[in-house]
Amino acid sequence: MSSVAGLEAAFRRIAATRMAGLPINHPRLAVEGVGFRLWEGKWLGVLVTPWAVNLILLPESDAEFAKLATDRRQTWRFPSGEYDFMGSAEEECGAFQFCSLISPIPEEGVPDQAAAHSLAAEVLARLFTDPADEVVMAPAKPETAPRSLFSGQLSRRGFLSGGLAG
Repeated sequence: MSSVAGLEAAFRRIAATRMAGLPINHPRLAVEGVGFRLWEGKWLGVLVTPWAVNLILLPESDAEFAKLATDRRQTWRFPSGEYDFMGSAEEECGAFQFCSLISPIPEEGVPDQAAAHSLAAEVLARLFTDPADEVVMAPAKPETAPRSLFSGQLSRRGFLSGGLAG
């Protein structure tokens, strides 16, 4: 899993250089790889940075991993659906593919690193959930129509007394 450590190192470098001081950076977030695991011969996980949350694919080895040009996309199918990934490469980790999930990250929705980590873990869990398998709970419908306190015509006296007088 050294490629994940390399990915984190690359994005820490980017955070300290190219992205340093930009207004889109979330002040309470840091670079963190979350939940990386092997999937179809690639490392799959979520990368949290101060400016974005991305789904990431890294090669397990250099063999059979498509290094995408910046203007190309590759679609990957997961149980939850199809997702388009773009390609990139950094010195510390080599080629990787990413799918942008959130950018920039709203402070009101993701207040701190713990919330960003939980969000990333939830993304990975839902990625492998088929939407057809999800149970959706609908609110119960009332059996009878709600009673109206006011029925028929209402006089001014009836209105002022809350419908209790004629």
